[in-house]
Amino acid sequence: MIYDNHNRPITYLRLAVTDRCNLRCFYCMPEEGIKYLPKHQVLTFEEMERLVSVLARLGVHKVRITGGEPFVRSGLMNFMHRLAEIDGLTDLSMTTNGVLTAPHVAELAALGVRSVNLSLDTLDRDRFRKITRRDELPAVLKTLDALLAAGIQTKINAVVMEGQNTQDLIPLTELTRTLPVDVRFIEEMPFNGEGSHYPVLHWTHRRIVDEIRTHFPSLQKLPDPPFSTSANYQIPGHQGTIGVIAAFSRTFCGTCNRIRLTAQGTLKTCLYDNGVLDIRALLRRSNGPSGASDEELTAAFLQAFAHRPANGFEAEQQRSVVTESMATIGG
Repeated sequence: MIYDNHNRPITYLRLAVTDRCNLRCFYCMPEEGIKYLPKHQVLTFEEMERLVSVLARLGVHKVRITGGEPFVRSGLMNFMHRLAEIDGLTDLSMTTNGVLTAPHVAELAALGVRSVNLSLDTLDRDRFRKITRRDELPAVLKTLDALLAAGIQTKINAVVMEGQNTQDLIPLTELTRTLPVDVRFIEEMPFNGEGSHYPVLHWTHRRIVDEIRTHFPSLQKLPDPPFSTSANYQIPGHQGTIGVIAAFSRTFCGTCNRIRLTAQGTLKTCLYDNGVLDIRALLRRSNGPSGASDEELTAAFLQAFAHRPANGFEAEQQRSVVTESMATIGG
């Protein structure tokens, strides 16, 4: 196991396989979308597989596939089969918007995918269309049904947005009554391609919990697993649970065990940093007979981990204003 300069273990990689997405969510990108990377600037699956192998030897044992939307990239399932064979990798999971996912759920289950995070900000079709700028709620709900039928642990990720979907807090919470899902409410972050939508974030993690407790006074706090980004709750008698993620307030940085690798090969040791290492340049360097060796990649990773910011506020202070899209970061 490896540790950063603040004695936090690094065991979890969020790997973006593409920056492209088939939705245009209000909180992720402008209506016209973002300027996507040319294909040659995106890491190949072979390059990604090699990087995961290097990190697995350093102690990373969990990989979550993210995007953009992972399923817009062709060949994804073949790639995931190869990842599943990497020594030391014990937990393979995915974050998806669910539009294209349903036909692949049986194969994901057979592959051993342990959990899927499903982005779903509302159960109302008109609001879904307004938030995502696409009319795809039926496809997402079909994926939800398929995941539950396959027995895959399902977490519903809902970004709470003032003036957009706060009226959905209770309907989404109601899903936990009869379904074994973890509904996770996430503070909105400024990663939308434009910068923060609000001078002050009013729907903080505390307000979200207070709103749920107003309707469900029996809401109980659960113990949080190690390295959890969410504060976890359950309503007595409900099958599912509730998580609240202080993504903007950044209350969980002290136990963060995750790193991110963007589709273009930029290492982020914090969601809020500007990228600390250009892995693609090492892999494809032209000033020698070949790209970096595994030993050189390992050294580069360790150097980056040794200079990790203490928290998201420190990371944000070390960069200019945040204007990138979450699709380019990797969820």
